[in-house]
Amino acid sequence: MVTADDVRRIALSLPHAQEKLAWGMPTFRLEARGRIFASLDDEDRVLGVKCPKEDRAGLIAAEPDKFFLREGHDDRYAWLRVRLAALDDEAELRAVLEDSWRQAAPARLRDAHPELGPRQGR
Repeated sequence: MVTADDVRRIALSLPHAQEKLAWGMPTFRLEARGRIFASLDDEDRVLGVKCPKEDRAGLIAAEPDKFFLREGHDDRYAWLRVRLAALDDEAELRAVLEDSWRQAAPARLRDAHPELGPRQGR
């Protein structure tokens, strides 16, 4: 099972990633005051990640036990929640985090790290 420690290790391995406590939960950002690309909440059982609004409904419909929206917040933002216990393995976690990182990263940072691939939807 994927854990919050796995999230930290993988998220912090991404270029320019830093962890910062905000709103009482760990967030992972591009530099100290940069864009958030992931967060942990619900006692480290849920991962929040960037996700294009147009992709969310399909992901939730396909895997409702894995993906969901936090009503009253996520509906206004390009954000999606992921239940850590529902992820298949660390490879899937890495794919989710890398995709979120690509969406948050400015073009200059993405261009400097072609190994992470182009920006794309899940």
